[in-house]
Amino acid sequence: MMRWSFALGMAALAGLALPAVAQEAAFEAPLGLSEVRIGGHFHDVYPGFIPFQVDLYEFDQFEDLTFEALFQSPDLDVFRWMGSPRPNVGATINLDNQDSHVHLGLTWQAQLFDTPIYVEGTFGIAAHNGYLNEAPPGRINFGCRVNFYEQFGIGTHITENFTATLTYEHTSNADLCEVNAGMSTLGVRLGYKF
Repeated sequence: MMRWSFALGMAALAGLALPAVAQEAAFEAPLGLSEVRIGGHFHDVYPGFIPFQVDLYEFDQFEDLTFEALFQSPDLDVFRWMGSPRPNVGATINLDNQDSHVHLGLTWQAQLFDTPIYVEGTFGIAAHNGYLNEAPPGRINFGCRVNFYEQFGIGTHITENFTATLTYEHTSNADLCEVNAGMSTLGVRLGYKF
């Protein structure tokens, strides 16, 4: 019941917020902010890093609230050399008292030809509130408090200011700690571009 309540709440939030914001004049971006996104994700949807084995997906915990803020790519040679990624800060908060994390990274986005569709990838770090070792059944042994963070997405520009992105995110430590049980989430984020 909790999962369906969360899903209905997210849908209602999007349904109420988008028309109200759309009627307003375009907001001025504070502090170089490029885009803000909010959404819902399935928690611990896949046990590994790259989600190729479809039979391993588990869609029984739609209980994560996600948020991220993307900033304009700094006007620096090093960022231009890297392909002008946007700095990204965000959080995935589990609403059922399980594992949550905050992340910091760089996001690369590429438009698919002359369409409103884009693909993107993020690489960075994430700090979580979960177990390092000796987790109870159903919980994850992360091994390290701070892990690598990767995010992959495909999305579309709904309008000039609004986006929708199907997002897969993963956090793990690449065997840098004694235990390396990562966590992956999957869901949709709605965005507003400044």
